[in-house]
Amino acid sequence: MPQPAYRRPRDRRSAVYPYLAAALVMALVAAVAVAAQALRGPAPAEAATPAEAADPRGPAQWVAAWTSMPQLTEPANMPPPPFTQEDGVLHDATLRQTVRLTVSGDRLRFRFSNAFGGAELPLTRAAVALPAGGRAGVDGIVPGTSRPLTFSGRPATTVPVGAQVVSDPVRLDAAPGANLTVTLHLADGQASTDVTSHPGSRTTSYLLAGDHTDAAALPGATATDHWYFLSGVEAEASARTRAAVVLGDSLSDGRGSTTNGNDRWPDLLNDRLRGPGAPPVSVVNQAAGGNRVLDDGLGPNALARLDRDVLAVSGARWLLVFEGINDIGTAPATPAAQEETGDELVAAYDQIVTRAHAQGIRVYGATLTPFGGSTPYDDPEGLREATRQRVNDWIRSSGRFDAVVDFDAATRDPANPRALRPALDTGDHLHLNPQGYALLARTVPLRLFR
Repeated sequence: MPQPAYRRPRDRRSAVYPYLAAALVMALVAAVAVAAQALRGPAPAEAATPAEAADPRGPAQWVAAWTSMPQLTEPANMPPPPFTQEDGVLHDATLRQTVRLTVSGDRLRFRFSNAFGGAELPLTRAAVALPAGGRAGVDGIVPGTSRPLTFSGRPATTVPVGAQVVSDPVRLDAAPGANLTVTLHLADGQASTDVTSHPGSRTTSYLLAGDHTDAAALPGATATDHWYFLSGVEAEASARTRAAVVLGDSLSDGRGSTTNGNDRWPDLLNDRLRGPGAPPVSVVNQAAGGNRVLDDGLGPNALARLDRDVLAVSGARWLLVFEGINDIGTAPATPAAQEETGDELVAAYDQIVTRAHAQGIRVYGATLTPFGGSTPYDDPEGLREATRQRVNDWIRSSGRFDAVVDFDAATRDPANPRALRPALDTGDHLHLNPQGYALLARTVPLRLFR
């Protein structure tokens, strides 16, 4: 369609005058407004929000207060009979499990993961309570402390495949270091044997047929030392509170620690950070036994899970990387394979630092502890030990990490530096006992979190 011809005004000034007049009027209105404001005096200060009034250090924020790395459940770690069926798990069953808070807050909310589920995860009821005696791994709760969890105001929710849901906030008076009991009822179960869990809980959970969400105890329940579905707890804490995330393998997940003792080294580090004058820090554990940096093992590799398990953690301010032994120990004991593993580990650490720094997270590197004498990791020619030494040298000297925590120096045997100190060894020459984990916790300088 042809466009209408443009007609130039016969008198350009007649076209401009209306705009000048409008501009003059607007300027006059603005001047009057300024004068009126001056006569009234300064505007009153904006009223503080309830959170700011309660905490002069700033508004409250959500901070991770407990985490467990989600992973696909292996057959040996599935819910015990009769709670695993041919076509699903936990049909009309109650699941009760305990977790330990790292920080407290006026309100708490809970994350449930279906990251690896083969079908949607329908949660019929959920509740949080204080465990009997305040202990971990018990089936009883303190009467009168149970609080129902809701999801967008509803008592039930369905977690889509590959997704997670976060509960509505709930008030529960729990101090840092306190244990909590979370109880779920699944009326229809999950219609798949692909289930999301954290097998290395080192904490006892309980299963019982029927709905016993609010029951004070679960007599006759089946015990199992695994966590299922629950992947995080967040606390509404002061603006100064931040989370330190541990990215690691079984040495951080606590292989060799005490069941229901909460004596993994991240637990003990968190205890140190609750001392007088310590900064408000939540140490959360995103480690899993058998996990690797480069390749999938038990759970996705560290590079693949970094976004979910570190960068997306609420309130994350620091990252402590203590992982790589499984990569070295499972790579063939040949010069070429070990050289490549060392190269790739160094490149992976560099990537982790780059990605975390982009989110304002400081990254600390921990040297890899000795495994001399460990079967099958240690090899007669010492090729894997040479890779460990090479990687540790890079961690110490590259300057890529914001600080270095020398776990190797703390745990190696002075008489045989490629091996653990005998007093710290569980006997497999790879994992540490509770005394060893306590030493790791003491090795981390608290100044790194100020």
